[in-house]
Amino acid sequence: MAKPKKSAKTKSESVVGHEADGGWIDTGTGYALALQGGKIVARNAAGKTLASVPKPVKDTDAHEMLEQLVEHLDAHERSCRETVETWMLRSLPTPRTVIEAVWIDPAWRAPLENAVVRATDGDDEKLGFLRAAEAERGVGIVTLDGETEWIRATTIAIPHPILLEELDDLRALATELSLTQGVQQLFRETFARTAAKNESATSVRDFENAKFAQLNHALGKAKTLGYRVRGGFATCPVWEAGALVEARFWLGADAPEAEAYTGELVFVDDKERSLALGAVGPVAFSEGMRMASAIHAARVVEEKKDE
Repeated sequence: MAKPKKSAKTKSESVVGHEADGGWIDTGTGYALALQGGKIVARNAAGKTLASVPKPVKDTDAHEMLEQLVEHLDAHERSCRETVETWMLRSLPTPRTVIEAVWIDPAWRAPLENAVVRATDGDDEKLGFLRAAEAERGVGIVTLDGETEWIRATTIAIPHPILLEELDDLRALATELSLTQGVQQLFRETFARTAAKNESATSVRDFENAKFAQLNHALGKAKTLGYRVRGGFATCPVWEAGALVEARFWLGADAPEAEAYTGELVFVDDKERSLALGAVGPVAFSEGMRMASAIHAARVVEEKKDE
């Protein structure tokens, strides 16, 4: 009679079976692994941390498990950052209790800390740099006067910089206090719709006729910047005042290897109807101009010949 086969251990069971020492996981190869600063590091039997992980150790279940953990943590950090940026782009009022609940998580705190926030109810719409959040005390801010205050407004907003009348003063204070932000807010490039712009016009032509040696280069630049490309346009959707507005910057629809020239920047509503510039909100207009400006900056610049 054949002996029954032993059930194979899962990778997680195998890893858990190894002894962990202060965050180090024994791989069964004479080396141990740990996560430090978001990276996998190895140490030898003598306890010395190595400059790199030996190749045989990379084939272990423990290393694969840690790789998956790093991917998960990276995705979590990216998700937190993108969520906070969405709150800013939409100037969405966020429940104070949500900020208090997530503050303990470094992945959430990194994009939230030092963001300029405004109380949207109660607290007389106080404005300042977000420095702390505690369930017992509320949200701690540093105001433009340099004072620390605690606010207990029901909701808190992270305003888009184009909406901050105090932007120059806030930038100066941030520089003075050496504050850094996890999301680009204070020093984000902004574009105001000035009186010089014809508000009845339906397009902006400031960035047209920018030359790219290949259409691929323009498309690649747009995608690298995080913009979607559809139908020859780089697109930037923005929710503002409860409505969707999409900025579209023409890049081209010819062969990817063909030379390309940019076109106009236009704005459409959720039904893809063209909007006059005067009907476009300040955030949508600024973000559309920011997209077109960034792509335009990667154009081919012809060198001037000496006469």
